[in-house]
Amino acid sequence: MNNPFDEYIEEEGYRDSIATVDSSGKRIWIYPKKPKGRFYDYRKYVSYVLLLILFGLPFIKMNGKPFVLLNVLETEFILFGVYFAPQDFHLFVIAMLIFMVFIVLFTVIYGRLFCGWVCPQTIFMEMVFRRIEYWIEGDANAQRRLDKAPWTTDKYIKKVGKQLIFILISVFIAHTFLSYIIGVDEVTKIIMDPIEEHWQGFIAMIIFTAMFYGVFSVMREQVCTTICPYGRLQGVLLDENSLAVAYDFERGEPRGKLKRAKKNKQSTSANLQTAPKVSIEPVLGDCVDCNLCVKVCPTGIDIRNGTQLECVNCTACMDACDEVMVKIDKPEGLIRIDSYNGIVNKHHKLWNSRVAAYSLVLVALLGLESFLFMNRSSVETLFLRTPGMLYQDNDDGYISNLYNYQLINKTDLETEVTFECDDVPGILFEYIGQPPKTIKNQVSEGAVFIKIPKEGVKGRKNDLTIRVMVGDELIDEAETTFLGPGK
Repeated sequence: MNNPFDEYIEEEGYRDSIATVDSSGKRIWIYPKKPKGRFYDYRKYVSYVLLLILFGLPFIKMNGKPFVLLNVLETEFILFGVYFAPQDFHLFVIAMLIFMVFIVLFTVIYGRLFCGWVCPQTIFMEMVFRRIEYWIEGDANAQRRLDKAPWTTDKYIKKVGKQLIFILISVFIAHTFLSYIIGVDEVTKIIMDPIEEHWQGFIAMIIFTAMFYGVFSVMREQVCTTICPYGRLQGVLLDENSLAVAYDFERGEPRGKLKRAKKNKQSTSANLQTAPKVSIEPVLGDCVDCNLCVKVCPTGIDIRNGTQLECVNCTACMDACDEVMVKIDKPEGLIRIDSYNGIVNKHHKLWNSRVAAYSLVLVALLGLESFLFMNRSSVETLFLRTPGMLYQDNDDGYISNLYNYQLINKTDLETEVTFECDDVPGILFEYIGQPPKTIKNQVSEGAVFIKIPKEGVKGRKNDLTIRVMVGDELIDEAETTFLGPGK
């Protein structure tokens, strides 16, 4: 009697290990066959557009400022020309939540399609580094032969030349990555000026270059299969209605090689004419077990085993299978983007309770972000009483408090401002030093005495609402307290 657990191990045992590591834990180097086909061409076009955006954005400026800047070192953020101060951090938090919920919703509906078509790791690996490798070393079999061959002049030229090109591309990526953090102008200074003037930036360049070179030259698919958490996350997000690159086991099984019909030498033409014609139904499915879907997979999996966390939905197996189906005069789409229900029941339902729930959360977060962004002030003001200072009882009949103020300007405009308050009649503002002025995309600071007539001080603590004005225009309000002698 067969043990059900043994049958499960035989069928599902592939899930207990990954294709790039053997039983002893040693790395199995993947030599994927060069893909070709319509889906691969579509991916190339998408990659060209995304690479153009990635490398072009740091050079785009608006009013002298980068169009996109994510300077976490100096807490300076500019997105699409809009400056965000540290006080807008809550907008970033909500934006990250929106991005995460969107990825979850996208995965529930379309599986891991993001990884194969949009993820920078896949784009650089498959559309840049891998294509250079094909160009220098040839296709998969040629790469295997080259690695096993003794070191000759030709092998040295190919191996060293490839690695030098990989390093140069990694340098270019590192410079672009740093341009998003400190700006392309600062990166240019690091390149042009002596190293000792920007040694921190130079070290950062070295670190980023080594990191990118290690990822794309050494780690490769290991980033997707063992490091990136998204592959494991999809296991709890996908359901029977989620779309993914899938093998139609209903149509393809049982798989087997095609066999040519053999002629019976003992048969005569008379026998053939008198013998009744019997139609023999094929017992095999459409899969001819050519293993091309495995050979082109950049993570080394067999898509016919079902959905696996290593699959990045790059659609290379779809192109390979469609090419074979055309050659044997079978319908394309044996491997296609479909759901489990689409394969088994011939239909799938994308809209369900999970999709509705995630969609509702996403719409709510988008609404909240839009509301907060629309009500975001262009200048944010902070009034704080100077620490350690009490009120001053002046001889001119006024009680005064000393305040420090900050004007956080989120625009490119520099203007002089004035402070007003209608809470107490006769209130005065005496600036120390220069009058308050905003600095574009920066924080300006100063000090000011607020003076209130003695008869206007109602108690120990008085609440004030300070209006920040540019001419007759109100640009912000700030709350503070005024200390008095009390009664």
